[in-house]
Amino acid sequence: MKLPVREAVPLEETWDLTRLVKDEDEFNERVEVLLEAVHQFQVNYEDHLNAATSIAQALKDYEKIFEQFVIVHTYANLSWETNQGDEAAQARVSRMNQVAATLFSKTSFFKTTLLSTSEDVLNEAVEQVPHLKHFVEDILRNQPYQLHPEVEKAFASLNVAFDAPYALYNATKALDLRFPDVDVDGEQFPLSYSSFENNWEQEVDFSKRHAAFQTFYGKLRDYEATTAKAYDTQVQIEKRMADLRGFDSVFHSLLHEQKVTEDLYHRQIDVIMNELAPHMRRYAKLLQKVHGLDQMTFADLKISLDPEYEPTVTKKSRKNDFRTLQPMGENYTKMLQRAYDERWIDYAPNEGKRTGAFCASPYGANSYILMSWNNHMSNVFTLAHELGHAGHFQQAYQKQNVFDGRVSRYFVEAPSTLNELLVAEHLVTTKEDLRFKRWIISNMVSKTYYHNFVTHLLEAAYQREVYRIVDAGGAVTAKRLNELKRQVLEQFWGEDILINEGAERTWMRQPHYYMGLYPYTYSAGLTIATQVAQRIIHKDENAVDDWLRVLQAGGTATPEELAKMAGVDVSTDEPLRNTIAYIGQLITQLEELTEELEKA
Repeated sequence: MKLPVREAVPLEETWDLTRLVKDEDEFNERVEVLLEAVHQFQVNYEDHLNAATSIAQALKDYEKIFEQFVIVHTYANLSWETNQGDEAAQARVSRMNQVAATLFSKTSFFKTTLLSTSEDVLNEAVEQVPHLKHFVEDILRNQPYQLHPEVEKAFASLNVAFDAPYALYNATKALDLRFPDVDVDGEQFPLSYSSFENNWEQEVDFSKRHAAFQTFYGKLRDYEATTAKAYDTQVQIEKRMADLRGFDSVFHSLLHEQKVTEDLYHRQIDVIMNELAPHMRRYAKLLQKVHGLDQMTFADLKISLDPEYEPTVTKKSRKNDFRTLQPMGENYTKMLQRAYDERWIDYAPNEGKRTGAFCASPYGANSYILMSWNNHMSNVFTLAHELGHAGHFQQAYQKQNVFDGRVSRYFVEAPSTLNELLVAEHLVTTKEDLRFKRWIISNMVSKTYYHNFVTHLLEAAYQREVYRIVDAGGAVTAKRLNELKRQVLEQFWGEDILINEGAERTWMRQPHYYMGLYPYTYSAGLTIATQVAQRIIHKDENAVDDWLRVLQAGGTATPEELAKMAGVDVSTDEPLRNTIAYIGQLITQLEELTEELEKA
């Protein structure tokens, strides 16, 4: 179906941004107040931070500035995400980029001053603001990689320029790309980014599915040179910054930010590439058998195991499916109810809306979830995932400040994927229908685990090769990126899956490449989530309380420490191998259920 314009979407299907900022007048007023606070901060403290008392007050004022900034920055970006063609929204984002550059430039002196302050004075200051102790420790952690204060100020003022590759990628994807209709035996069907990802990839009709695949990737080819240049610019910026700051490599720089060792990073990719592949090839063979396909191809990997059986969820009943998360406690379930009652969720697909799903959680406000609801049961899992992010940060913000509420990307996907697993477990154990059970388990394999352990992991393996080239002083072009992506796909799927022409351009679909070493963290988070889910499912009486303490800890502990608090030791490969074995067990269950249903 053709997507409606944003103005035609029912209000109840949209999120309520007035809970952040009431209207344009309030937005402009808040921006001016913020800019004045930034100016006053510079006047009050630049060259005047020579005592513990003034440093303590500066820390408190800096905290307030960032609390203000987070609200208006989030408002500007969210108002744009639902309609990226809206010129007013574009102008708002552009203005906030300028505000951000001003903020970071005018306050850059603060961190460099703290780094040059004596330990005794700094300790005395922190005693006056103990809730900001971890924030100060994080600043000091970066001391070996700080440059001259004037250089830091210049870099801060160039934030907008450094973000330009991602802005270019988004503009190309959301505004310039217009797909032709899919032609199947003379019949025309509309195609968009959203419809391809949400519908066409799962289309049961072979001719339509493959025609959509060819049309989609054929159009991407027209933009691959521009997209490759944007991506190459992004990684070259990261390489230059890593070198300037004295990091050993791009990997060292980006993992330092995540508080993760290179051993954890490389092991996550290597073990999955080698040990998960046989299980997933077995799943692909099961799909091939059920659908009677002569040849299994990359274009067929997203089809349903039982396409004629697709449980649906009406708009009225969609929130009832989260009774499954009641084990998380009363405080958590109250948050879920608020999400519905206060319109935290933007459900409706519309023209210009970003594809995929995400959850934004500005400090001091409710969370905001973007998705495109099409009444499929799979949407329940997407929503559970994003509500997991919301639950995480709402819990963290109860205990932490604006700086410590955020968590390392290595851990950030654990709370979201845990919710998916708990929903699936509830549905599998409370329903007797074998076909429904198979659908739920299949959804776990084809969505939860495929998405996190295959799609994003293959992105990570590909991304690693790109950074290796850049670290060695090279650059990447569309041709080279296509070659790298095809090599990764062929390595994982082997001779069992034919990699269609066009599949090598899958790299063009993901915004994660502009967010550092993000793709591998999905499987890392799900590894932790799988082990915690098993504790909860098997009635470990301390599991939920342990988990809630982990959520409330926010970013005050490293990912390894957070996992250990939840009873998972990621310093070894045991949790990862246990999770891969669990995926293998799920696929075995699918094979057995399929055989049982065929006999019935």
